[in-house]
Parts: sequence; structure tokens; C-alpha cells
Amino acid sequence: MTFATLSALAEPNRFNIVELLRDYGSLTVSEIAKKLGLRLPQSSKHLHVLAEAGLVQVQVDANRRIYSLCPTPLIEMNDWLETFIRIKEEQYDRFEQLLQKAQHEENAGNNSY
Repeated sequence: MTFATLSALAEPNRFNIVELLRDYGSLTVSEIAKKLGLRLPQSSKHLHVLAEAGLVQVQVDANRRIYSLCPTPLIEMNDWLETFIRIKEEQYDRFEQLLQKAQHEENAGNNSY
């Protein structure tokens, strides 16, 4: 995962474009602009940034540009985020082991009377 991916997604309109493409598959610039209430130049600029980050790809069909998601950067981001989830899961596992040990010691102390 690259900083460009996070940077591109940090802008709300670009994040919304990625969500639109996730939900609709592929859309033209004008369809994206209409759905998000943006002007065409704004949409084009955001799509350019997303393309530079490798998040979208464009297919030219006569005078239309059709955009769709490129999954690779999103998969890389998911893999990166999962490293944090694994760390948290390991912490929870250690905490659970400590609780079980404390309960076992408490039970053993109560049975010694």
C-alpha cells in the first residue's frame, strides 16, 4: 500500500467516487458528476488523482470515458489494515490467557480451605 492510495482516498469526493464505482461497477464522468452533484471539471480532476494513485482505470469509448475500480491498491490496503487487526487479536488472546490464569488461581485458592 502506498501513501498515494491513502492521500487519494482522504478527500471526501474521491472517497465517494470509489464507493460509487464499487456499487455501480463502472460509470462515465458525467454519471459520476451527476450522482455526486459535482461539476464535470471537478469530477475529472478527482478521477485523474484516483487514476494516478492506481485506484481507477479508464476505458475510452468514442468521446466517453468510462471509469472502474482497480482492486490491487484496495487489496494492498486491506492487507495492511489486517496487520493491525492481527496485533489486536494477539493482545486480546494474551489478555484472555491472563484472565483464565487469574480465574484458575482464584479457584485453586478457594478450594484450599
